[in-house]
Amino acid sequence: MWKEFKDFAMKGNILDLAIGVVIGGAFGKIVTALVDFIIMPIVGMLTGGIDLTESLMFGIGEAQIQLGAFIQSIIDFLIVAFSIFMALRVMAKLNLKKKEEVAEEPIPELDAKEELLKEIRDLLKKQERIS
Repeated sequence: MWKEFKDFAMKGNILDLAIGVVIGGAFGKIVTALVDFIIMPIVGMLTGGIDLTESLMFGIGEAQIQLGAFIQSIIDFLIVAFSIFMALRVMAKLNLKKKEEVAEEPIPELDAKEELLKEIRDLLKKQERIS
């Protein structure tokens, strides 16, 4: 799965990019809420109650470098990218199944002459068994 995700992330397909932008924009708020209210509190609990957005700040006076907020943005991005990858993967599998169903070769229809020849052949086989 990691190799597929890496191939997806490095592929220059414009359709994938457009879908990624639309889905990323649509799920942006949901993912941000997930990171802000679920993932980061869990990380805070694992690190002894440290809030990365508040504790990983340093600077002089008004100029503050907010490393924790940057890390949270990276987590947001990874979740959005992975969810887009999973959605496209599911859509690709569904499209593949549809193509397989369509690709089934129809049984060729026999014309009247071929049908008649098959009946004659079957009758001859039946007579040979009786004899």
